Amino acid sequence: MIKIGTSGFSFPDWKGTVYPKDIKDREMLTHYERELGFKALEVNFTYYTLPSPNSFMGMSRKTSEGFEFVVKCFKGMTHEIRDRETKGIVDNREIFDKFIYSLQPLVQDGKLGCVLAQFPYSFFPNRENFDYLRSFKERLGKIPLVMEFRNTYWLKDSTFSFLENMGVGYCVVDEPKLPKLMPFIPRATSDLGYFRLHGRNPNWFNVPTSVRYDYRYSEEELRSFIQPIREIEDQTAETLIFFNNCHGGSAARNALELLRMFS
Repeated sequence: MIKIGTSGFSFPDWKGTVYPKDIKDREMLTHYERELGFKALEVNFTYYTLPSPNSFMGMSRKTSEGFEFVVKCFKGMTHEIRDRETKGIVDNREIFDKFIYSLQPLVQDGKLGCVLAQFPYSFFPNRENFDYLRSFKERLGKIPLVMEFRNTYWLKDSTFSFLENMGVGYCVVDEPKLPKLMPFIPRATSDLGYFRLHGRNPNWFNVPTSVRYDYRYSEEELRSFIQPIREIEDQTAETLIFFNNCHGGSAARNALELLRMFS
């Protein structure tokens, strides 16, 4: 099964481009599913703030049975995990507990597809970080987990074996072909396939996100994803594809275009 969606849905610049110009914010999610036809959503605001269960309860009520949410981990679980003085990994179990508690409405409604843990470029493969990834998975328990790495040092067979042994999914990314960024390498390490398409804007480093993700895939570029996605689909129970090139509504347009190609 393949589900396609976007990384976020409530952007001001989607009014008049993706959504009707006069749409109210509270109506966006309903429009996203019922009018645009998306059956999955990657929730990204959770990186910046620990959500409340009520937030997800409200989102769940606005969507139909079979709709899936992916929730991105709070930055205190992936980015801000080291003590500034000792440089050691902090005890952030309380943050995990609060994050997991917030997900319960989605778990109870059967709408939590997985949790996405995106680690920063500065997170390198070493013994301490591998231990942290193990504890990360243990803390989430039965909640499905996908990990996204941001530097090429993780591109080793040992990484993929490590994820497979833990039953953790690998996030396949498409980014500009720049030396420091991860290349597009389709791999499945669990029964959940995951693609995150960031766009290919070469102005990636030291620019605002409005510039970094200002990119629209061409039809030819979109068609090049079809075979790799099919191959991952054959290896998994479900494959999720999210477009993160959200500036100006490009993510929604590209997601709709790819959705038609698979229909």
